Amino acid sequence: MTDSSHELPRDTSVRGRVLDARLHLLDRQIVDPDEVPLATVDDLELDGVEPGDRPDPDAPVRVRALLSGPLLMTRIFGGRVRRDRQDEVPWRDVSDLDAVVHVVKPADEYEASWTERWVRERIIARIPGGRHAPE
Repeated sequence: MTDSSHELPRDTSVRGRVLDARLHLLDRQIVDPDEVPLATVDDLELDGVEPGDRPDPDAPVRVRALLSGPLLMTRIFGGRVRRDRQDEVPWRDVSDLDAVVHVVKPADEYEASWTERWVRERIIARIPGGRHAPE
């Protein structure tokens, strides 16, 4: 038996898919077409609502971009990361959503992948066997 009180309402007036951002997007890994990790979704940039305002029920809120950035220190000490310190993955580049967020371009084409590349090249590559997939 399913409890329909927790399901998102279907809005047939809007094309597309209704998402619960906390459930479907935040803290999800972003991967490129070759399944190379790009970043993690830390925040969203939205169209259709201003900070502090309530969304208009007649005008849907749309995701403009997925944001990723240095959030560890803000999670420990509080505060917010400045917008100019966050890397952006445009929503138009998202091709699919499942356990991860899939994008259409290779990871190297996004600024958000610099931390993944840095860790891979400077730390993982120095571990014996870290330069190739396990056999």
